[in-house]
Amino acid sequence: MDQITDVVNRTILDPRYADYLAVLKAARNGAVYGAKVRFPHALVMVFLFRTGTLKSKLALILKATRQHARNLALFATIYKSTCLLLRRTSPTRKEAPWDSFLAGLLGGYVVFGRGSPSSVNQQIVIYVFARVVLALAKLSVQKGMVPDLGGRTQGGNAWSLFAALSWGGVMWVFRWYPEVVQPSMRSSMKYIYVNADHWDSFRNLLIHNQ
Repeated sequence: MDQITDVVNRTILDPRYADYLAVLKAARNGAVYGAKVRFPHALVMVFLFRTGTLKSKLALILKATRQHARNLALFATIYKSTCLLLRRTSPTRKEAPWDSFLAGLLGGYVVFGRGSPSSVNQQIVIYVFARVVLALAKLSVQKGMVPDLGGRTQGGNAWSLFAALSWGGVMWVFRWYPEVVQPSMRSSMKYIYVNADHWDSFRNLLIHNQ
C-alpha cells in the first residue's frame, strides 16, 4: 500500500502532469464549492417558500445542489482546459492578455448560455455580472477615468455610484415594467413595496401582511 501511495504522490508531483492535474483539481473545487454554497441556500428557500411533501422538497434541494455543483465543475474544466490549449498553441508558449476572457467566454456560453436558463443558472450569472460591474467601476476609479469624489478609500466613489444606480435602476424597472423582473425578486419586491399600500385593519397593517 505504501508503494502505491509513493507512486501516486510522485506522479501528481511530476511537473509534466501539473497542467492536466490543475484542470482536474479545478473541476473538483468547482463541484465542492457549488455544493457548499447551494445546499444551505436551497434548504432555507425551499422550506420557507415552497409547498409540497417533505420528499418533494428534498428532491428540489438536491436537484439545485447537483446542478450548481455540476455547472461550476464543468465551467472550471472548460476554462482551465481552454487556457491550457491557448497557452500551448501560442507562439510564445505563454499566457496572452485575452486568454482568460476567451476561455471564460467559451465556458460561460457552453455551461450557462445555451437553452432556457434555469433559476440556478440565472442566479449564478446575475451574481457574476454584479461583481463584474462593481469591479469595473472600481477599476475606472483606479485608472482615473472616474474621479473618486468620496475621498475615503481608493474606489470608494465607485461603490457609491454602483449602489445608487443599482437601486435606482431596479426600482424604476419594477415600478413600470415588473413583468421583466426575475420572478423571485419580483415576488420579494411586491411583498415589500406593493403590499405596503393595502390594509383594512390593524392586524394586516402591522401584524400580518394579509
